[in-house]
Order: sequence, then C-alpha cells, then structure tokens
Amino acid sequence: MACARVPLDEQQVTEPGPLGKERTLPALHPDRIEDRCFMPYKPPPAEGSAAVEEFLEHSRFIAEDLEWLLALPHDKFWCQVVFDVSVHRCLDSYLHDAPRGLDLSAVSSSPAVADMQRSVHRLVFLTFLRMATHKESKDNFLTPAVFGEIIYENFLFDIPKILDLCVLFGKGNGPLLHKMIENIFTQQPSYYSDLAETVPTVLHVFDSILDKCGLQCEGATAMEPMKLNEHKQPTAMTMSQQELVDIILYLCDSTTTIHAFLDIFPPACSSFHGFLSRLPSFYEAAIPDLEKALKKRNFEDKALQEDLWKRVSHACRKMLETAHLLLHNTCLQPILDGKENIQTFAEELLQHFTSFLPEKRFLVDYDELFPVADDVSLLQQALPVIDETRMSYLLQGVESAWDSVARRKPQSHITNADTLNSHEAAAASFTNSNHRWISEAEFEEGEPLRGAEAILDVPRKGNNGAACSVSEAELESLLSCIKDLLPDLGEGFLLACLQEYNYNSELVINNILECRLEPSLDKLDRAMPRPPKEDLPCVMNSRSNVFDDDEFDIFRRDQVDMTRVWKGRRKGEGVKEMLNDKQHIQEQRSRYQAYQTVVDEVIIEPGESSELYDLDNYDDEYDDTYDMSQVGANDLDGDSLLNRRPFTIPQILRKDTKVREEEEEEEEDNIPLQSNTNRDQFVQDPAVLRERAEARRAAMQQRRGVRPERVSNVAGRPKGQGQTQETVLDRRKKEANKNRVSNHNRRSMADSKRNKGMIPS
Repeated sequence: MACARVPLDEQQVTEPGPLGKERTLPALHPDRIEDRCFMPYKPPPAEGSAAVEEFLEHSRFIAEDLEWLLALPHDKFWCQVVFDVSVHRCLDSYLHDAPRGLDLSAVSSSPAVADMQRSVHRLVFLTFLRMATHKESKDNFLTPAVFGEIIYENFLFDIPKILDLCVLFGKGNGPLLHKMIENIFTQQPSYYSDLAETVPTVLHVFDSILDKCGLQCEGATAMEPMKLNEHKQPTAMTMSQQELVDIILYLCDSTTTIHAFLDIFPPACSSFHGFLSRLPSFYEAAIPDLEKALKKRNFEDKALQEDLWKRVSHACRKMLETAHLLLHNTCLQPILDGKENIQTFAEELLQHFTSFLPEKRFLVDYDELFPVADDVSLLQQALPVIDETRMSYLLQGVESAWDSVARRKPQSHITNADTLNSHEAAAASFTNSNHRWISEAEFEEGEPLRGAEAILDVPRKGNNGAACSVSEAELESLLSCIKDLLPDLGEGFLLACLQEYNYNSELVINNILECRLEPSLDKLDRAMPRPPKEDLPCVMNSRSNVFDDDEFDIFRRDQVDMTRVWKGRRKGEGVKEMLNDKQHIQEQRSRYQAYQTVVDEVIIEPGESSELYDLDNYDDEYDDTYDMSQVGANDLDGDSLLNRRPFTIPQILRKDTKVREEEEEEEEDNIPLQSNTNRDQFVQDPAVLRERAEARRAAMQQRRGVRPERVSNVAGRPKGQGQTQETVLDRRKKEANKNRVSNHNRRSMADSKRNKGMIPS
C-alpha cells in the first residue's frame, strides 16, 4: 500500500509478479494499468437520422469507461491516464469532434440524445479537471515539479487542448477552468513559451483566409509568389460554395476559440499582445468581402445562407471582443491597479487607438460595442496630466469614422463620458443597443430568423456607406421591377426608398412588405409621383465667346453689317494704298502726347481748392521711409539720377524728319561735358573691386553677427617642430575635399567603375 504523506512519484508498491512472486514497483509504472479499451467519441447524429440508437449505445460505453476511470484511486488513476493510450485517444476525440455552442442547433433534438451528450460532456470535464490537479488530499498528491513534467512530457495537456477546453467548457465553468489552467501554467512554465509560439500560427490562419479570398492586408506575411502562367486567384465571389463555407466555418471557430481562451485566462493576453497590430487590418479586409459574397451569391439552400451569415456576424463580434480584452488586460487594467509606469501603459493604449483610425469599419464596430469615449474618460480620470489635444484628435477621428461609413451612432453612446466611474460601463452599453451582432446564446437557443432579416439586416448603406450611383437605364429597370410587384406605389416614393437603401431593390421590397421602412420614409406619401425632370438650360445662353456683345455677335443681333466682313483682300484696294494708310498712327499720337507734359510742381491759384489734387488727404498705407533720401542718386558708377531725362516722342509719331534732326541737335548741345571722375570706365581696377566686395561682405557679416571664417593654414610649422590642431584639421579637410576641383577624383571614379564591373579587378 502507498505510504502516507509521501508524494506519489516517490512511492513504491508491492504486487504479485507474473510468476506469482511479489515484486516492488514504483507507484507510477506501465505494468500497473488495467486492461481496458476506451472507445473514441463520435458526434451526435443530425435530427431524424437512423444512427441515433448507435450513438446512444456508443456514448453509453464511453460514459461507463469514464465513470470507472474517475472511481479509481489516486495511484491507479494516474497510471491509467499516463500510460493507457486508449484514454488519450478517447479524450482527444471528444475535444476534436464535440459540437461547439454554434453547432448545437444542428444536433438532434431527441431528449435521449441531449441527455447522453450532457452526461459524456460532464464526465470528460471531470476527467480533465482531475488530471490538472496535482494534490487531491493530504495523502494523495504529486510533487509539483514532477507533476509539471508528467503532464508536459506525456502530452496530457498542450496549447490546442487547452484552447478546446476553454471553448467547450468555458460557459458556466469559467472560475473552475481558470484555476485549472492557472495551475497547469504555474507548475509547468514551459507552456508560456509554447503559447508564444502559437501566436504566429494564429496569424497564419488569418493569412491563409486572406490568401484564399484573393486579398492581402497590411502586415500580412507574404505567401508564395504567383507564377506568371497561373490563373487569377479566386475570390469570395468566384470560389466554389463549399470553399466559401469552409472559410467561414474556419474563421468562426478560430475567433471563438481565441476569445474563449483569453476570456478565461487573462494572463495569456501578454503573449497575444502583438495580435492587436494585425486584427484591425484583417477585419477591414476580410469581413466586407465575405459579407458581400453572402449577399450577392445565389444559394439554393437558404438555411445554409442564414447560418453562414450568423457565423460571420458572430466572428465579427468575437474579434471585437478579443481586441477589447487585449486592450483592457494589457493597458487599462494595470492603470486601474495603480501599477508602476502607468504613463507607459497610457501611451501604449493611445497608440493602439491611433492605429485603429485608418480602419474605419473596424473602428466604428468597436466603438459601437465598447465606446472609445469611455476609455478616454477613464484615462483622463487616472492621468489628469494627459494631453488634451491628443484626446480631442482621437475622439474626432472616431466621429469621422462614423461619418465615413454613413452610419448613425447609437443614442446610448452619446453621453457625458466624464460621469463614468468604471470601465465596465463600456460593456454595459452594448446590452442597451439594438445591433445586428449575433451572440452565442442566440445560436444555442435555435431561434430561427426570417430569411430577409438574417441576410439583409445589415447597415442601411452598402459598401461601407459609399454612395451607389446607377445609370438612368438601370434606375428605370429597378423602378419597373418594383412596380410589377407593388403597382399601387408611386414612382416618387419608390425612388426615395431606392436612394435610402443604396438602390437595392430586394431590400426595398422586403422592408415595404414587412413594414420595416425608415421613419423618414414612413412619413412620405406612398402615392407620391415622380418629380418632373428639370429642363436643361440652353447651351447657347451659357456659352462664352470672344464675340460676345460686339457688332458681330450673330446670337444676340439680328442684323450684322456685312460690309465690315470680307475674306481676303478688299475689292478695289491695292497694296500701296493699304501700306500708305497711316490712320492707326494718327489714332495713337494723341495718346502719347498726354505723356509729354511732366509737371514737377503744382501751383495752386488763390481761391482754387486743394482737394482737386488730393493734397490734404494723408494715406496711412503709404510708405514714406525713403521720401527724404536720395537712394542711389549720387553713386560714383553712374550719372546723377537727379537730372531728369527729357521726354522724347517716338520717332514714328514725330511730324517730319527736319524737326526730328533739329531736336537731336539741341539735345546734343545740352549734354554737359563729363569730368574724368564721373565718366564710365571701360575696365576698372580689379584690386579695387575686390576690396569693395570684401568690405561689403565684412560689413554684412558684422551686422548679422556672423563670425568671419578662419583662414585655412595647411602649411603649418617647419617639419620636426610639430603641428597645431588647427593645421591638422585644415590638412584633413583639404585632403577630403580636394576631389571637388580639376581631376583629382580619378581614384574615386575608378573605384566606382570597378564596383560596377566596368574594369576587371
């Protein structure tokens, strides 16, 4: 018999041997197992199936075996579960094939089948619970380190089994399952490393779904490159119906399992922390594509279509709840617990919310279930010094996302967030909102939804709220299709309904028949006629032309002087007559004569008002800085600008040649002789020019406070006397920059050519 207060792994037992002699064996030994074959589990048949009796008999054997196993003493139980392969096969088959909460509606409704399934379900859970307990009493226990090694090395538990346990037994057994998993991870920390290696596998699930749908999202790992001769990747609209069903079932099962595990065992959220960077982009890329395929494709089995729509909606909710769990347990909960470095957790939370802003669909759905304003309010209460500008930017981004998808924010979310005192208020807001999300309880209750309500109970604006524009012919076709079914309705009313429901005729017909129209449409007159078409304005009245309102505008004048219109040379007109016609010169002479009179001073006669010349009105906007300065007037390199140059009439406008020659002679007589100091020099002294330029540069640098550049000194002291630090730096600078001039960069160009393969090495 086993000794008291000794761990099972250290106990020795004496039993009869094969030849009748007694032998001493360790308490955990393969020879101590009982010869009993445990049968693998088979799922319950569908309703109306002839295999119900077979299932009941098969499950009865499994239940009897599990009851016998649970009744074994401590040492016998552990010998059986460690060394009996049939026990592993039976338990693993149940975890693999047992119906989940979403599959219970397809199970036979026979009371006998339901009772037997519940019995087997309970016995399997008790078996795993006893396997996860290393100490049953003061006398029956295992050393914790040995217990961790036994369950890890013999694969009694692994990460996939733990995930299945959570999704199968989590409902109603959450606290007990949490203690069970916590004990497993505590006694064997190697499971944490296995969990970290599981996260890339989960991300690979998302990548495979996107690849099957012909999609790709930001951050996804690259699949194998497509060959040039391969056909185009199938999408959710073009793939076979069975492939679409498999993808949706795969997605629903994966998201449900991950959420169940994180909900029951929150410490695992730290291992899934990087999961948040990929979840929003996957949601944004895959969910609209799958929903569109379910709505547009033709399903012969409408019940299958409704079931797939429920599963997609359920997967959406589980992904959003998973994101909320990760944010709450990794960022918000440490802040609420008052841990150290709460500023770091707050910054991490804000970074995650900011990364959600580009994913409009994901952000809106997340905000509907868990309002972001509540988390921001909680953050402001915990950290009063947080940046208000950043908070405002985040909340405005959420409001912009609602506008971009053309959905109305629930009234229950429009509250004063400052009055919230706990984070649980965010989850409570979902219970008060009437949304299309489908919970697991709705699946288990098996309440059938009407076909149109299950498939078409989607956001009122399709394609994420993008406006759907149709051509005139398509609009007429939609109206005639609805009029054939509902001839009593007016075209104006039907047109308003089509605009409201994104030109979806099926949705319009369904909502009219079921009286589920929007309140704005219910107020309209159902016999409202179609509004008359407005006549387009005449093109001739809105044109623009260079001949508008002139004498040749034939669109506004009934009569035009045709004598002014000709093509080519006028009749009876020669070339000499046309060239000698100087009428245009006479018309321009009066214009230039007005510029001949230049008045420097205006003499106002007594009694004449000065307002005529606007002398008493001072203009505030006038800049009089340089009124009293002769800027550039007396420069040495040019004539004095104070001497006004007399106005000269253009030669073509002068009266005759003699008068022009006399005026030129008078101008030559009036030109004063320039002195040698003021005449323009053909070539000035370069040294003087350089001195002037250097003086101007030095004055400018002095005004700006710029220190003059130090003169380079590369010569330095004589050899053997040592060089100063400035000389060494100058030489180094010269060596580094000497290739900028001449052809001193031959070596670098040769290296460049050699690197490009132009010169053999």
